[in-house]
Amino acid sequence: MSKFRKGVLHGDEVTALLDYANEKNFAIPAVNVVGTNTVNACLETARDINSPIIIQFSNGGSTFFAGKGLDNEGQKAAILGGVSGAMHVHNMAEAYGVSVILHTDHCAKKLLPWVSGLIDASERHYEKNKMPLYSSHMLDLSEEPIEENLEISTDYFKRMNALGISIEVELGVTGGEEDGVDNTDIDNSKLYTQPDEVAYAYEKLSEVSDRFTVAAAFGNVHGVYKPGNVELTPIILKNSQDHIIKKYGLSGNNPIKFVFHGGSGSSTAEIREAIDYGVVKMNIDTDLQWAFWTGVRDYYEPHVGYMQSQIGNPEGDDIPNKKKYDPRKWLREGEQSFKKRLVKAFEDLNCMNTAV
Repeated sequence: MSKFRKGVLHGDEVTALLDYANEKNFAIPAVNVVGTNTVNACLETARDINSPIIIQFSNGGSTFFAGKGLDNEGQKAAILGGVSGAMHVHNMAEAYGVSVILHTDHCAKKLLPWVSGLIDASERHYEKNKMPLYSSHMLDLSEEPIEENLEISTDYFKRMNALGISIEVELGVTGGEEDGVDNTDIDNSKLYTQPDEVAYAYEKLSEVSDRFTVAAAFGNVHGVYKPGNVELTPIILKNSQDHIIKKYGLSGNNPIKFVFHGGSGSSTAEIREAIDYGVVKMNIDTDLQWAFWTGVRDYYEPHVGYMQSQIGNPEGDDIPNKKKYDPRKWLREGEQSFKKRLVKAFEDLNCMNTAV
């Protein structure tokens, strides 16, 4: 009998899984998806290695899921895509037999109508199914003053918590560029969160519930860069844990559940050190985008002579090529390459065979 239910988790189920990750010293990969190919590849991988997974939609990913031909005025497409994607995950997670935390990624202040719309959808879903549509949402108000960040976040958290939805907040800024958010020229000091800031977030969020995680900046950067360009400092996380334990008289080693943003390109040693200090979730996007593309590319290159026309190839001018250019062929190769790189993420995060 599995410790965690198969399907999309919510409420105390999410907290229990993240507590278990903290206890057993592993973190769960959080994968940004953009369509059924990447969703299904995530579920297939998690099933095959017997582990839970976090599947997450960014605002751009949600919009893409709805289709680029749909108007996104007022975040309409992003909301509809987020709902459609969530329903696909709900249906398929149970079929694959995988425990899933379903999450939305970075939501800046200007994108709040998107998450508001998804919470509306969760309220309707809750009325019928006694569970929300999403397990958790991230509010990234790190560009705002910390007081405003936490004021808005706690207001949203109260509404979310009533449905069993957890919250992720960001303190400090993750550098680099992702999903249209460009922090490549950010002030270096903002890449490193201070313990007092984490303590402030802990105090404000705890007034609502313990169903929260914190994405603290410790030099992390979105994307992959030349070695030496990114200076990760995981000890910042330990300093914050120690500070909170002392300030609030807490027991245990890691009272805060941290999230590692900008995980692509990080060394296994850096990842494992961050896990030691309370990281239970690591976002991975850039490396998996590259992996999907290389799968498609590596299929195309040896078949290039068969992909130039519908009829005619190196074997003869009258031979059809449909079996080679069928999208199911090369999309599946993208999925297989994606899966291979995702397994490495599970290995780096010490998250193999954790669905006990």
